[in-house]
Amino acid sequence: MIRLDTDSTDTRIVGKPVSRLDGVKKVTGAATYAYEHAPALKALVGVFATSSIGQGEILDIDVTAAEKMEGVRRIITYKNCIPQGKLDTSNANFTTRARPILSSNTINHYGEPVALVVADTFEQARDAARAVKPLYKPGQGNFAYSPESEIVDEEMAAAGFVGTTRVGDFDTGFAGSTVQVDASFETAMQLSQPMEPHATLAWWDGETLNLVTSHQTITNIQTSLEAAFGLSKERLVISAPFVGGGFGSKLAVHADLMGAAVAAKMSGHPVKVSLTRQQMFGLTGLRPWQQQRVRLGASADGRLAAIGHEALIYSNRNDPFVEQTATVTRSLYAAPHRLTRHQSFHLDLPNGEAVRAPGEMTGLLAVEIAMDELAEKLSIDPVELRLLNDTTSDPETGVPLTGRDLGECLRTGAQRFGWSERGAKPGERRDGQWLIGMGVASAIRFHFQGSAEVEVAIRPNGRIEVRSDLTDIGTGSYTILAQIAAELLGQQVEDIDVTLAHSSLPPGGGSGGSWGAPNTATALHRACLSLLERAGVSPGPNFIADVLKANPSGLMATGTIASSANTADWEAKSRHTYGAHFIEVGVHSLTGEVRIRRMLGVFSAGRILNPKTARSQLLGGMIWGVSAAIREAAEIDTRYGNIVNGDLAEYLVPVHADIPDIDVILIDRPDLDANPVGVKGVGELGNCGSSAALANAIYNACGARVHKFPIRLASLLPALHQH
Repeated sequence: MIRLDTDSTDTRIVGKPVSRLDGVKKVTGAATYAYEHAPALKALVGVFATSSIGQGEILDIDVTAAEKMEGVRRIITYKNCIPQGKLDTSNANFTTRARPILSSNTINHYGEPVALVVADTFEQARDAARAVKPLYKPGQGNFAYSPESEIVDEEMAAAGFVGTTRVGDFDTGFAGSTVQVDASFETAMQLSQPMEPHATLAWWDGETLNLVTSHQTITNIQTSLEAAFGLSKERLVISAPFVGGGFGSKLAVHADLMGAAVAAKMSGHPVKVSLTRQQMFGLTGLRPWQQQRVRLGASADGRLAAIGHEALIYSNRNDPFVEQTATVTRSLYAAPHRLTRHQSFHLDLPNGEAVRAPGEMTGLLAVEIAMDELAEKLSIDPVELRLLNDTTSDPETGVPLTGRDLGECLRTGAQRFGWSERGAKPGERRDGQWLIGMGVASAIRFHFQGSAEVEVAIRPNGRIEVRSDLTDIGTGSYTILAQIAAELLGQQVEDIDVTLAHSSLPPGGGSGGSWGAPNTATALHRACLSLLERAGVSPGPNFIADVLKANPSGLMATGTIASSANTADWEAKSRHTYGAHFIEVGVHSLTGEVRIRRMLGVFSAGRILNPKTARSQLLGGMIWGVSAAIREAAEIDTRYGNIVNGDLAEYLVPVHADIPDIDVILIDRPDLDANPVGVKGVGELGNCGSSAALANAIYNACGARVHKFPIRLASLLPALHQH
């Protein structure tokens, strides 16, 4: 039974907090995830053995003992593995590259697969994998940045962004500014670590590869496997009905999928492979270590004259990725003189990939701290400084900014949060031994439009079905699509069946980058309008009966949306989502312990399809920002290239006690310049700026201005002596 939290006179369904249609299945265990699937023939299990050196080559590999162990069916190494194409680094899209495994004896980073053991049970495969004995010739790996590192100016960053932009004359504008900030920042390597591990079940039916996998995008898999195995889309049957989180780590093909496909081909049996939690630290992509330099120049009244934002990012040249960190500055604040630049250097560490809010999380952390430093130098309130430099036109291109509600987010948040109670100087507010501080940061996230196609059909049994290969990665895709179809066709949500995440369905573009909901919602909107036009019947209680009376076999319509590259005049406007974060913290004056007292996020992301699921996404993003600022870091042993804290026992994330009071305000205002539905993505917006708000709050509490993250206790102790 689905309950709609609405009054009886309101017939709208879109915009109401409808409970998740898949919620009962998930809490009762009826939702079946990739590793839990098995065809009629029982699946074998594959487990990887991984490298214990950070760079070098395998001279030989002894599998004799492992092969003799109970239940072992096959051991695959570089010596006998079938070909899987080549990793093409000229393909700028990291999500569609072929990623062969066990293809050579070269070790590119610690934890790389050296063998795949296939056995009857997981325990048998795991034990045999431990018995595999490689003989290594270690190389001289490079595992940390040094001044001698070769720096490369990048022409392009991730997501198709130009690597360097210049507007006006930054050097002259900055040098001539009355007040200047020149600050450098360092952020640690971080990982996605979704609750559901990366897992795939594979079996071959002749030349057709069948996959049930935990993945965010069906089309990415198809493109990657076409390059790896030469399989056409017709020879790939892919299903991902439930995905237990991804956060970017399931956008590209990884070792679990390739291992399952290879092992199934070589063994002639269905095979399932799941990465262990420890293996996920080296085999699923990560947010790379970065250094940033932010320079702000302003006049005495606080108006920015020059903005410079440069990012130095490690990128494994074998599978390159350059996070689009400096792009956040391009549309954020007005200033006539501007510079953004991305540079990279090589490390022998796991390759970088998109991690939730790629670019924005790290970029805003630096820019928004620098803005607070500028506010202090100018003796201007941090909220007022941001409002003073707000703009309605894109500072780099000059075109209009659509749905530009940054100012409203800041003003609404300041009023609701009680910003006027903030102490102007660090250490002014106390609660016993606790120093109390408040922090603020702006949020911005670019709006991405990709192609999508959706079918909506009235079936002969009287049900309405929505069909797309869009995945639901825990975000509520099943629910919001049912809401849209129900409202447009005059039905109830429980009258709609939503079928997702299979390669036989219309291509929906997948989930990630906050594009899943807006692109698919727009295509579905058009499909429903087309269905109404074809039916010639008005929506309402008798709609289905009237349609079936004239069309006994049912009726179907399709809706599409083109990518931004194929949309006329797309560059005539600049589309983003916006927000403002407010955080209050306590810093213990004796121990330096940081406790978050309350958090508020105010967000504008166009039309809100479902405030319940949107709020949940934003809460998760806000908490992740806290985690990035004071908890998360993959610690590298720079001698060997291994992640020392490569499990969830030591890779720290917040728990419930760390986040006592958190609230979200949604500004529900359709942005019809984004698409006909007026909806934009929210999934990553909550993680844009919350890290900076926390760092600014800590400074306001105790006077410790930190530029290296995550924040350590040692960074706070010197400032406490002043209080």
